[in-house]
Amino acid sequence: MSRIFASHNLKAGKAGKAGKDPLESAVREIILQLRGSYRLSARAIALLLLSRDKDTHALVKKQENRRSYRSICRIIDECEKHYDLPPAYVIALRRESQARRIADRTTYVSLKPQNPVLKVLDYITIWPVTGVPILLLVLYYGLYKFVGKFGAGLAVDFLEDKVFRSIVNPLAMSFVERYIKSAGLRELVVGEYGMITLGLRYAIAVVMPIVGTFFLAFSVLEDTGYLPRLSLLADRVLKVVGLTGRAVIPITLGLGCDTMATLVTRTLESNRERIITTFLLALAVPCSGQLGVIVGMLSERPLALTIWAVSVSFVFIAAGVGAKRLIPGDETSFVMEVPPLRIPVISNVLAKTMVRMKWYFLEIIPIFIGTSLFIWIGRITGMLNALVRCLRIPIAMLGLPEEAAFAFLFGFLRRDYGAAGLYDLFRGGTLDGVQLVVACVVLTLFVPCVAQFAVMWKERGGPAAIVIAASTMVIAFVAGVVLKLSLTALGLTL
Repeated sequence: MSRIFASHNLKAGKAGKAGKDPLESAVREIILQLRGSYRLSARAIALLLLSRDKDTHALVKKQENRRSYRSICRIIDECEKHYDLPPAYVIALRRESQARRIADRTTYVSLKPQNPVLKVLDYITIWPVTGVPILLLVLYYGLYKFVGKFGAGLAVDFLEDKVFRSIVNPLAMSFVERYIKSAGLRELVVGEYGMITLGLRYAIAVVMPIVGTFFLAFSVLEDTGYLPRLSLLADRVLKVVGLTGRAVIPITLGLGCDTMATLVTRTLESNRERIITTFLLALAVPCSGQLGVIVGMLSERPLALTIWAVSVSFVFIAAGVGAKRLIPGDETSFVMEVPPLRIPVISNVLAKTMVRMKWYFLEIIPIFIGTSLFIWIGRITGMLNALVRCLRIPIAMLGLPEEAAFAFLFGFLRRDYGAAGLYDLFRGGTLDGVQLVVACVVLTLFVPCVAQFAVMWKERGGPAAIVIAASTMVIAFVAGVVLKLSLTALGLTL
């Protein structure tokens, strides 16, 4: 740690001798007393000791002999007599002062005025009268057209038909037939739920183009500075469910990955906000893969897409209002710094997209392939059929075919995997319009995936994670049954 203690405009109370800094003197004296082996530098340890850091004091007490530790404590006590404020506060102020000096020497503030067009956009993206229509346009062109039509339509069709069905699957089947004699192993690699024909196909041909287009659209919004404006715009709406505009950040991130978004709830100010946001993320915020696949399936049926969006939004608000009333605690105030609106930099957008796609390849594709292995083991042991039988009654209540049980089961392993399962049923003609909408709504609201549940357990605790997961399952099936009965009563054919 570099020397960071220059003079500071602080009243030292009882000053030391002229020309001497009591804090620096104390640091030097403590360093002379340290003989143990530490992972941090001696100076860093001395500063932590002067700040009265409990963990550091316990470590030093264990590493040093009793006489040295007593001497260190006397040095700290003597140093504190020179200041009216605790040394920890003095250290923090001096660090801030030094950081400001470094920033002043190394940064340049442009006096160039903001682009007039951006200045106007800066205002109209926050003003509700114009901000809401702009948000709808962003959703329409960013999600519906780019992710839904291009990503889930053209890109998925090309990769599935031209790449996998025409090239990859035939080559894999030919190779397996020639070199693998065991029928069981052949089933594992290229069977109905094989690692290549299902796991790799879902990961590369179905989910990857959808996730990729979503990440690209999200990176553009992020680089323009639009997301903080979305926070201001959403503050009034989120107050209905007991949250502030700040919660729009993890909720928006949840449209990329709910697991990551659950970790980001740490930034919210109160425990009440963190619990409500975690619950709503688990219940009604679809991840990028799931959202893209669902939008892609429903994009050719605008009425079905509208019913799905309205149903999920209604459940989001109703469940949030219920959580607001049931979970104790006071509402927090909302203050957020809004950066200037700017034109996105292509290099920044591409870099962010590539980093997220790298995460997808390294973290998610192995899970898809591993899921095929899990299904293979489950079919051999009979465990998969037992789990599917448990879902038969609720699936029948929803008016869905038995095959849909596999999609919901896969949805617990990975949300996008379950959505891809529904996509197969949809393209195979197994689901009609009403069944498709009901299945999409229930899958969106269904239990969080394994990874998200594990993070919920870590962040909110076991009992809270179990209650949230159980609640989402009940709400999902109740909402599905109500929607199915409503659509049937209205006689809609979607």
